[in-house]
This record gives sequence, structure tokens and C-alpha cells, in this order.
Amino acid sequence: MDTSENRDLGAWEFIGRRGGEVVTLVRGSVIAAVPEAKQAAERAGEEVRFDFLDDDAVLTLLRRRHEDEEDMFRAGFAHGVPLAFVGLGAVLYWGGVAQYWETAANRTVYLAVATAVVGIQLFFFLRSAMAHWGDPVRQNLRARARKYREIAHIARRGGAGIPAHYPHYGPYPFAARFHPEADTAVRSESEGRDEH
Repeated sequence: MDTSENRDLGAWEFIGRRGGEVVTLVRGSVIAAVPEAKQAAERAGEEVRFDFLDDDAVLTLLRRRHEDEEDMFRAGFAHGVPLAFVGLGAVLYWGGVAQYWETAANRTVYLAVATAVVGIQLFFFLRSAMAHWGDPVRQNLRARARKYREIAHIARRGGAGIPAHYPHYGPYPFAARFHPEADTAVRSESEGRDEH
């Protein structure tokens, strides 16, 4: 899952935003130095089964979160742009030409065809969005990334040397629910591969 973008990064670097600048990981010891942040990390760790003070694990999480954001953007662009062009074209053609046709039958056929084409484009857009937003493994990744962001902000407010807005991405207000059953399935699959 490691993209070429992530392979070109330094040992403790990640991309904080899609297409954004390279950010250096704030070590877990810096976060743990603030008692409230350490407690929040421990509570969140139990909640989402993750060690937020393990630098290697957090770096992997942040790099995977960036890849997830890139995947969502690519999928949205691939289906959203055609949907926008087809929808806009259908509306403009209706407004400029089709509504002035003399027979109601021709207008009805146009509306039926335009609705079908826009509906198909919308179906593919929604299917792609649901595949990315609704995937429980990806939601677990986002839930952990959101918790890490909250912990980092607690540490910064507590006086830790953490840059403003670190880790430089949004809070994932949607599609960031933790699914323990998906986490267990992924762990057992990866453990099985490690044994071979």
C-alpha cells in the first residue's frame, strides 16, 4: 500500500495533506510528556485498539491515512467530474433547446434518456463513494487518525512543542467509526501471512 510518494519520504516524515507539504512526526515521548495527552492516548488506545505513543505505528497510520485520502480524491474525481459534465450538459441542453421542441413526446423522450444517463453516472459515483467511505477497515484507519489528531491537540494545548494544526489534516467528521470486528479480521489475515 506504500505509494511512491511515501517511499520518497524521510524516515520520520509523512504528507500531512493530499498534495501538501512533508511533515515530520512528533515523537510519542513529546506527547507523553503532557499528562492529559498521555491519559487521552491511553484511553483512545483502548477504545480503538492502537498504541498512540508508538512512533512506528503512528507513522504507518499517518502514511496510510494520506493514501486513503488520495484514494478518495481519485475515486471522487473519476466519477464526480463526468457526473458534473453530463448533468450540466443535460440541463443546459434542456434549457437551450429541448424545452422548445414542438411535440411533448420528443421532450418526454429527452427527459427519460437524460434522466437515465445522469442516473447511471450518479449510481457509479455513489457506489464508488460507498466503497471508500463505507469500508470498515478504512473507517478504522480514519477513526484512529482522528483520535491521534485529538491527542496531538491536547498535547499542544498542554505546552508540548507541536506545530499548529499538526498533523495537518481534518478531523474526519464522517466515516470514522471504529469497527472492532473489521479490525480483528484484518489482524488475523496479516498474522496468517506473517507465519508463512
